Amino acid sequence: MPKAIDDVIAEAEIRELQMRYCRAVDRMDFDLLRGCFHPDAQTDYGYFGGDVDAFIAAAREGLKAYSVTTHFTGNQLIEIDGDSAWAEHYAIATHRTPADEQGRERDFVTSVRYIDAIARRDGTWKLTKRRLILDWSRIDIVEQNIVLDVEMARRDRSDVSYERPD
Repeated sequence: MPKAIDDVIAEAEIRELQMRYCRAVDRMDFDLLRGCFHPDAQTDYGYFGGDVDAFIAAAREGLKAYSVTTHFTGNQLIEIDGDSAWAEHYAIATHRTPADEQGRERDFVTSVRYIDAIARRDGTWKLTKRRLILDWSRIDIVEQNIVLDVEMARRDRSDVSYERPD
């Protein structure tokens, strides 16, 4: 059955919402992260559950444990029903830990799915419930950290991705 153009547009907006969420986490941009959720949204990450304020506080504290994170979204299944939607986003998230006493860094790698309830209010799609499901995880010792002669990522709004060309 063909999709209505409005549903295709809504799906694109929800995919962008997921991309903003990943960017917000990786750049530790908590204003952007808050903007992904409706004020009454709830989260359930297994090890953590609660409202948006509690989630932001937990993310702000928890992300300090890593020197960098990268969230990569793959498959996305979205079902639109008027101003409500359900979505499942697959993601691989890599979390680099600072060097330990022996000078070794580690990558904590997870394959997760976000199961979402999403609502369009005042014309904007935002999360109303986000549940995290773990498919697998592992920890890799970084044998050699190769630093290339390129600009390094920054975990705040000074990252080059916030700049716009003239």
